[in-house]
Order: sequence, then C-alpha cells, then structure tokens
Amino acid sequence: MISRRCLLGGSAALALGLLPGMSRAAPLGKVKDLGVLRVVVYKDNRPWSWEEGGKLTGLDVDLANTIAAKLGVRADVAQLAADESVDDDLRHGVWKGGLLGFAPGDLMLHIPFDRTFAARNDQVAIIAPYYRESFRFAGLQNAVDLEAPPTAWRGHRLAAELDSIPDFYLIGSFGGILAKDVAHYSSGSAAVAAVASGKADAVLASRAQIEEAMQGGGAKLSLRKGPLPAFTSPGWDIGMAVKENSRTLGDAVEEIIAAMTASGEMKALFAPYGVEWTPAVAAG
Repeated sequence: MISRRCLLGGSAALALGLLPGMSRAAPLGKVKDLGVLRVVVYKDNRPWSWEEGGKLTGLDVDLANTIAAKLGVRADVAQLAADESVDDDLRHGVWKGGLLGFAPGDLMLHIPFDRTFAARNDQVAIIAPYYRESFRFAGLQNAVDLEAPPTAWRGHRLAAELDSIPDFYLIGSFGGILAKDVAHYSSGSAAVAAVASGKADAVLASRAQIEEAMQGGGAKLSLRKGPLPAFTSPGWDIGMAVKENSRTLGDAVEEIIAAMTASGEMKALFAPYGVEWTPAVAAG
C-alpha cells in the first residue's frame, strides 16, 4: 500500500484500488439548493490547515471559503486526520465517510494531482491543480553550511518529519552517515519549528512549511540555493477531489481556480502566509 507521505513526496507509482462507494455525490445543483459546500481539509497540516486559538485557519481553509463564496454558498470546512494511505483519506473524506461517523465532503483539498493516480481511481475525480510543491533544505544562519555536500552536515542537528521522503533521504543516503544526526517530528511544520526555536540546526521539509515559518523574519532561517545531490523528488502538484459522479461541481470549481489564477487572486491568497505561490505544472 502506498503511504500518504510517500505520495505527497511526489511518487509517480500511485495505486489506490478503491472499492465502490455508498455515498451519493453532491453535484452543483444540490450544493446550491442546500446553500452549503462541505469541504474537507487535513488536520494539523500547517500552513494549509490547522487550529490556532480554537479557530481553523490556513491556506486551504481560506481557499475553501473563497470557493464557496464564489459558488454563492456557505463553506462547511471539516478536518480529517490523515490515515496511512491516500486511498484511506479519499475513502473517508470524499466517497464513503469514516468509521466514526465522519461525513464525506463535496470537495477535498490538498490531494496530489497525478494523471496515473486519477486514471486508476474510479470513485473520485482529481481536479483543479492549484499549487506546485517541493522540498527545500533550510537552516539557522551560521549554524550549518547549507551549500555544502550533505556529508558535511554530520554532527549537526538535523530535523525531518518521521517516515517522510526527507527522512528517508537524510537517514538513508550517503551510506547512512547522517542517520544518527536526524531528529524525527510528527510533521514537517513541527520539524521546521524545531529549527526556528533553536532545537535543531537544519531541516528538510516542504517549501510552504519553511516559507511560512520565515514570514516576517521571525525565524532566522536561510534556504539552500543549490539542488540536493541524489534527491529524487522533483516536486508535485496539489489539487482537489470530488466524487466521480459530481462532475458538475468539479467543473465549476475548476473554472473558479482558473479565474483566480489568471486574476492574481490565487497569488494574493498565499501572500499573508509568507508562501510564494507557484502554479501547478499540470495547470499549463
């Protein structure tokens, strides 16, 4: 089974094999009749969606509210805890629902956009790629030579999300020379926070996670400029998912995302979080 973290790392070998679902889709007409668009986002997925002061916030939360407003309805944004694989997430969040009564959404955000993935999945439609993500290496100023070969980082405190592509790279590459120097965290944002607070010297995490932490100069982090040797993840597109039989909603959402991209509204939505918006490759 393909893990969610590996899939978010840009793996092209995607296989979901979803089973037929029981839930009915919410096509555009039904959403407008009800006046509510239920949007599923990932829980604890900073800077995309997380709780702060009892309030759900983040890039995907803002995007969910914007899409709903443009459809003329209210957004009901629900958090879904990531399971072991993306097929589990899609099953719980889009076409069937969770075992503990979690109701599937009309739309789910932050889904890897990959044509092989979409072709093998007959229960959902993967739509509207809206961002190109990648991994970056960053560290405290003067704490580590970011441009040096990775073997030179031996003895420095390195941070990464547990069982992620960055983790596999740091502990497994170059004969495992860095394995003892890597501290593992529950998320990429937690790994970045460890560096920002001085608990680690450098981190390999997503660009969005690092840029959000650097916002306003609060975290004295610097980014490596050169590519990482033998690092095989070229980046990946992030899109959305609707039920396969809810294409009318999917088409409407794609039109909204295209218009936001063309007008500069998408770029402006990212700006308050310090994240530089990069268009998805698949968006053309």
